[in-house]
Amino acid sequence: MSGGEQGDLEVNEGRGFWMGIVNFAGQTRRAMIKTGNPVISIYTEMTPNPETMKFVANKLLYPGKSIDFPDVEAAKPSPLAIEVFGFPFIKSVFIASNFVTLTKTPDTDWNDVIPTIRQFLKEYLEENKPVINEEEVVIVKSEGNTIDADDDDVVKRIKELLENYVKPAVEMDGGAIQFKSYQEGVVNLMLQGSCSGCPSSMITLKAGIEGMMKRMIPEVKEVVAEAE
Repeated sequence: MSGGEQGDLEVNEGRGFWMGIVNFAGQTRRAMIKTGNPVISIYTEMTPNPETMKFVANKLLYPGKSIDFPDVEAAKPSPLAIEVFGFPFIKSVFIASNFVTLTKTPDTDWNDVIPTIRQFLKEYLEENKPVINEEEVVIVKSEGNTIDADDDDVVKRIKELLENYVKPAVEMDGGAIQFKSYQEGVVNLMLQGSCSGCPSSMITLKAGIEGMMKRMIPEVKEVVAEAE
């Protein structure tokens, strides 16, 4: 075989290899379009709370909203949360945007269970199973950061501050801080997800949120919180 023929053979083999890759990718893409089930990837992020872990998906789970399930009895609106509570080491489930924050039992090592949870979430989402049944979510009108028509001016400003300044920061850590009540200068907040039971939550609450509220909303004298 001449050098030119050898070169042509190598080029053709190379083309055949890459055409095979292209055809495989095309078949995979067509299969995804046909089934409507995208390939889901899940990665984990540590939070300031050592008992919680943030599991992030490349898919929106609860766009623009968040919901906390402190126990399985509260998880009825979420088929996903109910199944997650099937793991005996899970204490609570928090769902927001494109992530799930899970709280484990103290005697569980995250390194032992993360692979199992990641695989479970990947398969669940790839099967396009429901995350939240919105019609079953009980919305308590007086709680949450959504501004209501009957909110007074101070409450509106508190909720706007929580939504615009606090929410983006705490979501990065896998949690949420919701408005609960305001009375005589005292703001009562609800800690959810990684914020609930976190050793550094009260420092953040007093040094960060309370200080900011006092500066921006003079009517606020104190900020207190409770874990859900």
